[in-house]
Amino acid sequence: MPDRIHGPIPGSPAEARAQRLRSPLLIALWVLLGFEALGGLTLFTARLIAGVSPGETAHIAAGVALTAVYAIYQWRHWRRVRPFRAQIHYGLGLIAAIFMALVNLSGLALALCWWQERIAAPSSAPVRYPPLLSAAHNVASMVVLTFVLAHLGAVLFRSRER
Repeated sequence: MPDRIHGPIPGSPAEARAQRLRSPLLIALWVLLGFEALGGLTLFTARLIAGVSPGETAHIAAGVALTAVYAIYQWRHWRRVRPFRAQIHYGLGLIAAIFMALVNLSGLALALCWWQERIAAPSSAPVRYPPLLSAAHNVASMVVLTFVLAHLGAVLFRSRER
């Protein structure tokens, strides 16, 4: 049983979990995911209200970084938790991972549109993003946030029951 004052017992599964939750890779993932979530909501709202895209370049740069960090994290995570099991936290995690891949791929495609209109052939006009691609990116982003948090909650709840 963990000691409430001193933390998990060294070498225990709880200690290993605590170390994973403090890993620089996971912290970088959470920081980038949070930045992208807030930036995406800001961009979405600002476009609707005022027709402007504040922080678009930062959102794209952080999105590219998030894609790389997530790929490394997910590779390591899957190697640790495989094979897939018929448990709620696995199902939630699988849905989150599928939609995260969709968000990353659609985001990279949108970043290519931005690159072509801002860097390759600079223009001061708003970037013309394909509406269907942009909608898929926005909706999938909301699904990711929902299922990542549900996955984390299910994992932490399951850990508490042990």
